[in-house]
Parts: sequence; C-alpha cells; structure tokens
Amino acid sequence: MPVLFLLILLLLKKPLSNLLTIPYWTDLTQVMHPWRIICIIYWRLIMAENLPNLNATARLGTGKGAARKARREGLVPGVVYGGGVDPQPINVRYNELYKMVKAGRFLSTLFNLKVEGQEDVRVICRNVQRHVVKDLPTHLDLMRLRRSSRVNLFIPVEFINEEQSPGLKKGGVLTIVRAEVELKVTASDIPEKLIADLDGLEIGDGITISSIDLPEGSRAMITDRDFVIANISAPSALKSTDDEDESGQDDGDTEETEEDNKESSEENSEE
Repeated sequence: MPVLFLLILLLLKKPLSNLLTIPYWTDLTQVMHPWRIICIIYWRLIMAENLPNLNATARLGTGKGAARKARREGLVPGVVYGGGVDPQPINVRYNELYKMVKAGRFLSTLFNLKVEGQEDVRVICRNVQRHVVKDLPTHLDLMRLRRSSRVNLFIPVEFINEEQSPGLKKGGVLTIVRAEVELKVTASDIPEKLIADLDGLEIGDGITISSIDLPEGSRAMITDRDFVIANISAPSALKSTDDEDESGQDDGDTEETEEDNKESSEENSEE
C-alpha cells in the first residue's frame, strides 16, 4: 500500500509535504475499491492546491465575551459547521477577511481553511454579519464541504459576442435583468461564470435561462418558469421617434374628424 501512495504522488507530481495537510488516512483505513481511493486522493490533492487559503486560529472561548475580546484584538470571530463534525469556533484576521470580502464573490467561493494544528478542510461562507453603522464584517459562518455536497450559490453571467448581435449594431441596448443566477451546484464542479451568447439577437429578442448551458449536475433554483436573463431593447431615440409618429397620426385623425363634422353641420344648415 505505501508503494501505491508513492506511485500516485509521482504520477500527479505532488510533493510529499501535502500528505501532512490532507486528511485521507481515515478514508484509506476503510474498505474501499482501489479506484475510489485513487479518486479521493487525486481530488483532495488538486483541490487543496487550487483553492485560495483562508487562514484562521482556533477560538478557545465561546459566547459574546470571547467574541468581543477577539474583535478588540483585530480579529473577526466565526464558526465552522457541517460535515458531520462538531462546530469549531475560529478567529480570522480582520485585515485579511476585509480584503477577501471587498474582492467580491466571497459567498460563492470555495476556500481551503487552514487552522493551525488541524487538518485543512474545504469550506464555503454561508453568512457574513456586518456592523449596523460601519457595514464592516463582525462575524462569519463557514460550512464544511465534501466532494458530493450540494450548495446554493449565485453565479455571475458573462455576455459574449456583442459585436455579432444585429440588434446591438442597429443601436439596441442590452438590458441585463439578472447579473447573477442562483444555482444548486456540486462542490466538486462549481462554475466560475455562466456564458450568455448574444450572437444573432435582434431588437426585442431576449435570453432566458433555458438558452444558457449549465454545468452538469447543476440546476437553477427558480424552476416554475423560463426566467429572463437579459434582453435587447430599442434605443430611447427610436422609441421617442415612434411615439412622435403615433402622436402625429392621432393629431391628423383628429383634424380630419373635425373637418368632417364641420362639413356635415354646414350641409344641415343649408337644408
């Protein structure tokens, strides 16, 4: 069995130091098919290196007193739960957390949580509490994820081939209804973005969720309708011209009606 481990590491070109930070020993002591063991090790090694690190320290005390003490020391208290393990109170450096939150997509990013003296785990942030006045992070909740875990995330939408849209070439305006779409995804296959293709779209056409290719195993949380992502609307100048034409036509119809009424009254008076 040790020889098999070394062969796997050589094939994957992973350093032996990774063995100290990846919790695979428990899985390997169970009775599993050899291919399943290889898949587990491969996925954990790859994910541990590709995910951004979230450094934290274990928080000994719990409750409001320990949380206030952590904030006075420039830390943000938090808790890690899920994965069939007891909740773990932690502290995260305020400066590091603030930069990550400001960078965007913090609630939809997978992190490799590194707590000193403990095994690394994959987590995702489920909630960030903020100060009522200052709007600064004061507490965070992290959830442990397994390879097969399914979570709800908001995935941003990227629009491509704008130059290939006849409607936009004619002066149409791309109106984005949903810049992000909430999906239920698998932790091992979280998409970075959704692609919306504008190729061939005319003024008045729209893009719905059914026209976007979703990652395998994921689905939109809204299932009762084919909701709109974006549409190409007519420019405001064209709309105002159409309104003027319609109003001019109405005025002409009104003048013709008044002339007809006048001629009819004159004929009645002669009689």
